[in-house]
Amino acid sequence: MNFIIRERDGPARLGTFILNEKKVITPNILFVDTDRFNAPDFAEITIANNNRNFKKTVLKLPKDINSNKSFFEEENNYFSSLHNKDLFIIKYASQLINQPKKLLEILIKKREKNFDKVFYIPTVGNPSNIALLTYLGLDFFDSMSAIIAARNKALFFSDGEKKLKDLNEIPCNCPVCTIHEKNIVNMRFEEIALHNYYYLFKELKKVRNAIKNNNLRTLVEKKILNDPNLVAILRTLDSEYYDFLEKKTPVFRSSIIYATSKESMNRPEIKRFQERVINRYNKPKSCKVLLLLPCSAKKPYSFSKSHKFFREIINQVENSNIIHEVIITSPLGIVPRELELLYPAAYYDIPVTGVWDEDEKKMIRNLLKKYLEKNKYEEIICHLPKELANFITDILKNPVITIVDTATSKKSIKKLKENLVIHCQKHGKVKVQHRLKDNLECLASFQFGVNVGEKLLENTTIKDKYPWYKIIENGKQIGMMTEKRGFISLTNFGGKKIQSMNSYWVEIFDDFDLRGSVFSPGVKNADKQVRIGDEVVVLRNKKLVGVGVAMMNGYDMVHLNYGEAVKMRHRI
Repeated sequence: MNFIIRERDGPARLGTFILNEKKVITPNILFVDTDRFNAPDFAEITIANNNRNFKKTVLKLPKDINSNKSFFEEENNYFSSLHNKDLFIIKYASQLINQPKKLLEILIKKREKNFDKVFYIPTVGNPSNIALLTYLGLDFFDSMSAIIAARNKALFFSDGEKKLKDLNEIPCNCPVCTIHEKNIVNMRFEEIALHNYYYLFKELKKVRNAIKNNNLRTLVEKKILNDPNLVAILRTLDSEYYDFLEKKTPVFRSSIIYATSKESMNRPEIKRFQERVINRYNKPKSCKVLLLLPCSAKKPYSFSKSHKFFREIINQVENSNIIHEVIITSPLGIVPRELELLYPAAYYDIPVTGVWDEDEKKMIRNLLKKYLEKNKYEEIICHLPKELANFITDILKNPVITIVDTATSKKSIKKLKENLVIHCQKHGKVKVQHRLKDNLECLASFQFGVNVGEKLLENTTIKDKYPWYKIIENGKQIGMMTEKRGFISLTNFGGKKIQSMNSYWVEIFDDFDLRGSVFSPGVKNADKQVRIGDEVVVLRNKKLVGVGVAMMNGYDMVHLNYGEAVKMRHRI
């Protein structure tokens, strides 16, 4: 194996590619190093198609990379392969980059079949697009775009190219620009090219850091804004290749989603959360009164001042265990209180203006309508700001509006409490233990699948305080909810219950000696719905041998022959 994936962030990866017995970090820039164009000293790998004596690690290229032939051909004609087909080179890249649908069609089809190989896209990589191209799963770029721009007397910057003649000052402190700070018109081709090399490599390091910190998607959304074609690529990717993105997106990470653009609303983790709320989640069975609440700037919501205030009021109401709190927000739409600790519900931030655009309105209305078709309540209390309530009250059945001016004003809180008291008196009392069990059933079904929660929580009691609930059955702990992840972390006793439902399992080979983590060479088969960060049960010969957290998705566990597949928590 010449390529090893070290870190993942969606389809993107940090890896090590072994070339001529030397290790090369990916993603990386292949710098042209010829008699005419010298690679910079900081280059980590170079390219050529001649016999020049190179000082750096070198990748020699086939002659048809930049062919000008028509690129509308069979799939295999879009790629050249090197190093025993461990590296694929995309041909006709300069044409494909301007054809978003075609680029994604051929690239993702090839990536799905060769996900553990290296992909190189020549001639087109620049500071604006390498974040997006890396997000698509590409690993190598080159310096050709920097050379072409220099020939046109254009300098690279983070927001695109700038013609030298259009600059009064150079907004750059690289060694080249520092020398020419007061006399930029005298910059020679070689100096402009070197500046472009600096900027290209600078952006590459940003991409690597973003992958390491699990926030590449955020960087992508920032970088594409100055190029409509890049926006088209990302929007097409989100709308037509959701399955490709979703299965590579973790169910938990601690990086914040800054939902500041339309593209943020279509992130795979957000769409997955919305789908699971509608398809997997059912409201707590004991709840009769739906209370719609606004979101808060601080996450999780219940840790904010406003939601602590709401909770105090609710706790003062007799029979409050029949109240179900659901938060209305963008970009997630609806967040039941039981799911507020989960990613991305506890890990996003949005600009608060009080103005909702048409896309947000449509998304919230659609989700709330579907949710209410599936989950029935006796009463609905709408404690939402007027600008939010105005576009959803028509889909609510006889809602009681409790906000007079602001959500936390004395008048609004008084009206909220009065109506909660009135409506909670109409229904039979529900004990705290009964409601806590209902809440965790809802969480378990969201986490493991429809109806799993009821079976997992059968014959159990709940101990300790929120958010560290422990699930106990016959004196044995089967799982625990934690603040950091929001999921139910399983013990072996809980693992046996999940195993009986044929859900979230990883099967290891009969002769695999389980001492520490499970590594992918030891995985025989795995549930296809397993994602990075999921709780899983580990089986051997159909018997439970332990529980842990998935470090790969189910497909990768089976098909890769290296890497940690499951980080074990408990072993039998």
